[in-house]
Amino acid sequence: MPLMCDLCPRQCKVNRAIGEVGFCGATDNSIKISRAALHFWEEPCISGTRGSGAVFFSHCSLKCVYCQNIEISRGISGAEVSTVRLAEIMLEMQAQGAHNINLVTPTHYVNHIIAALDIAKSRGLHLPIVYNTGGYEMPSVIEKLRGYVDIFLTDYKYANNTDAAKYSAANNYVEYADASLEKMVEIAPLGFEEVTAETTEGVSSPVQIMKSGVIVRHLMLPGKLIEAKNILKRLYTKYGNNIYISIMSQYTPMKNLFSQKNTMGFDEKLLSPVSKNEYSRLVDYAERLGIENAFIQDGSAASESFIPPFDLTGVINNSEL
Repeated sequence: MPLMCDLCPRQCKVNRAIGEVGFCGATDNSIKISRAALHFWEEPCISGTRGSGAVFFSHCSLKCVYCQNIEISRGISGAEVSTVRLAEIMLEMQAQGAHNINLVTPTHYVNHIIAALDIAKSRGLHLPIVYNTGGYEMPSVIEKLRGYVDIFLTDYKYANNTDAAKYSAANNYVEYADASLEKMVEIAPLGFEEVTAETTEGVSSPVQIMKSGVIVRHLMLPGKLIEAKNILKRLYTKYGNNIYISIMSQYTPMKNLFSQKNTMGFDEKLLSPVSKNEYSRLVDYAERLGIENAFIQDGSAASESFIPPFDLTGVINNSEL
C-alpha cells in the first residue's frame, strides 16, 4: 500500500517514496539541505554565546509570498543527503560548540529527522533539539516529536484565515497554529541553564540559554497593527508567561515581491518595511497587556544582510566532494 503523506495540514496524500510530490515539493528519497552552520541571529537564549547549530531544510509547506528564504522554501537551492549524513551534521555542529541543534523548516522531513536523531543520539548527541517551524503543523505530528524535541521555536503568522489564505495559501492556518501550539506547550515546559560569557572588556556576565520551552514568533507585517495586537492578546490570554513571545520587526520586502506587483490580489503594503511607529505601538501594547517573557528587535533587523547565504556550508562532507 502506498505511503500517503499526511505530515502537514495540506494532507496532500501523495506517495513521496516513489517520487510523487505534494505542495511542499519534497520526496522521501533523500533530505534536501541548503546550509548547516552555527547561527547567531536567533533569539538570545537560542543563539547564546557560541551560536545555534542551524540546519536549513529546503522546501516548505507554506511558501509565503513575502518569504525571506525563498531560495530554500521553493527548493531552488540545496543538496540531497541521507539520514545518516543528517545525523553526522548534528554531531559535527555539536563538536563546533553549538548550544543546540536548530531544525529550520523541518515539517516535511519529520520522519527522516526522527531516524537521524536516533542515530546521532546513539553516537553521543546530547544537545537540546530546536524545532523551528512556521506554525502550520498537525498536532499529531508534534506529538511524534515528544522525547525528541526540547524547544519549539514556532511562528504565529496570522490573526485570521483571510490573511493566511492571501499571503500563504493556507485557509486553515489559525486552527492548526492554535492546536499545534497547545501540544508544543504541553510537551516543552520552560527551562534554562545559565552560562558565563566574557564581554569585549573581559568582564564575565551570565547568559540564560534555553534548554526546554516554547518561543512563539510573530513577524509583524506592514499595515497589520490591529491583527498583531490580536495575536499578542490571544497568546497572552491563553498562555501567560508560560511561553516566550518574540515580537519581530524584521519584515524585509524581497526583490521577488516587486515582480508580483501587477498580479491579482497583490498587496501594495508588502512593498514597504514595518514603520517604527507601528512597531513601537505594538511593543507598547505588549507591555500594557503585562507580557513579561518577550523579545523585541531594533530597526536594523529589517535587512537582507541578516539572511544567511544558502551555499551548502556544512552540508556535504569531504568524502562526498
